[in-house]
Amino acid sequence: MDTDQTPRTPADLRTGTATDDDPFRAVESELGVLLRRSHAMSRQLARRVHPDLEPSASPFLARIAQTPDVRASELAAYFGVGRGTMSRQLARLDELGLIERRADPDDSRGQLIRLTAEGTRQSEDVRAAGRAFLRRALRSWSDEDAARLAGYLARLNLDLGAPPDVD
Repeated sequence: MDTDQTPRTPADLRTGTATDDDPFRAVESELGVLLRRSHAMSRQLARRVHPDLEPSASPFLARIAQTPDVRASELAAYFGVGRGTMSRQLARLDELGLIERRADPDDSRGQLIRLTAEGTRQSEDVRAAGRAFLRRALRSWSDEDAARLAGYLARLNLDLGAPPDVD
């Protein structure tokens, strides 16, 4: 979408008219829609790996693929989840033969996690399917617009990952 064709608000995209001048309300609304759609897509992609795999496991697989020999505590911090949640997710991935753990040579209490060959294959398949979905969904977008979106999403993720100011 070229910038000279950009509607004033996301509501313009759906209804053709601006209904709200509060940009934060619009961001909240659009993020809600995006998260619901993302969850649905994650469910479909997770089923491609294994019918019993939880949708939330796909990002864990992707992160482990990007950072082999990662510690569970690092994964938990990256995703902003508790150790119990991370432990359950990793146990399930281990049961399905998608990850392997080995002792951390620098800390005998810790374990390093990496994908198995099957986990690597499944992760690559899921990521390729996800990229294909996005390419189809954004087929009318220019490469520049897609890159701009990626930049805004990266910025948003950084800001959302920062500790909130509590007044």
